[in-house]
Amino acid sequence: MPAKPSDAKLIGLFLDMLAAEQGAGPNTLDAYRRDLSDFSEFLGRVGHTFVDAETQTLRDYLADLDTRGFKSTSVARRLSAIRHLYRFLLNERIRGDDPAAILSGPKRGRGLPKVLSIADVDRMLRRARELSEAEDASPSKRLRALRLYCLLEVLYATGLRVSELVALPRSAAKRDARMIVVRGKGNKERLVPLNDASRQAMADYLAATDAAKADRKNGVAASKWLFPSFGESGHLTRQHFARDLKELAAASGLQARLVSPHVLRHAFASHLLHNGADLRIVQTLLGHTDISTTQIYTHVVEERLKSLVRDLHPLAEK
Repeated sequence: MPAKPSDAKLIGLFLDMLAAEQGAGPNTLDAYRRDLSDFSEFLGRVGHTFVDAETQTLRDYLADLDTRGFKSTSVARRLSAIRHLYRFLLNERIRGDDPAAILSGPKRGRGLPKVLSIADVDRMLRRARELSEAEDASPSKRLRALRLYCLLEVLYATGLRVSELVALPRSAAKRDARMIVVRGKGNKERLVPLNDASRQAMADYLAATDAAKADRKNGVAASKWLFPSFGESGHLTRQHFARDLKELAAASGLQARLVSPHVLRHAFASHLLHNGADLRIVQTLLGHTDISTTQIYTHVVEERLKSLVRDLHPLAEK
């Protein structure tokens, strides 16, 4: 009788499947690896493996996560990883049953904890523009201000994930470009339209970077990135942009803790829906594979429908 494959081997096979068949990216694969390795360590302590664990053992693991103080969202993510693993083991006939099929996870809300108003975003855009136009700023300081203004305009115009934004290629700033091609999760591409303000901000920023390079005696090799840096990635990091954004929020009179690149992505989607955009269109723009992910914004649609009925229905009270 052949030996049972080890948990480590099964994790490797499972991750290979996710990468090959579902196009999972490095961050997704790392998250699955961490979650399933923790699950495997628990099973080892209680004398089980992926292949022989029963439903009750899985319930014990979820209870252990709760004891360790994991939030409901983290427990739900671990459970999702376990469910995906056991469906894989069942499909590959490594197991003849699915012990995770009847498990229920913690209930969790999917509301938006932080939402910026249109006025809040306008304040940040105005302040960023003022900083980029400051006449007394040094060339390097003005270039950083132009970069931040460009990042903010593009983010609010497109709703890109921060990882997609900082990794935009230089070609995205073509003067006549009305759309940009974005490579998102799972290495999937989508087209995202640009508005005039974001296109102009990119053009101004690119002109300033070219001028800065021309002023340097030794010259600088051209970068393929729109927002280059000297770091390992070759482009601006998410963390750097997040810090700059919080500083800008504070300078705009907003609470820095309420502002992040992801909150600006929420603002993009919420404001579009508030002004009448279709949920499916917003799903496409955000790069959500499943409409259920976009449905966290349905409260915006519901409020708009209520206001339409209240304001436009012929029998509404005046």
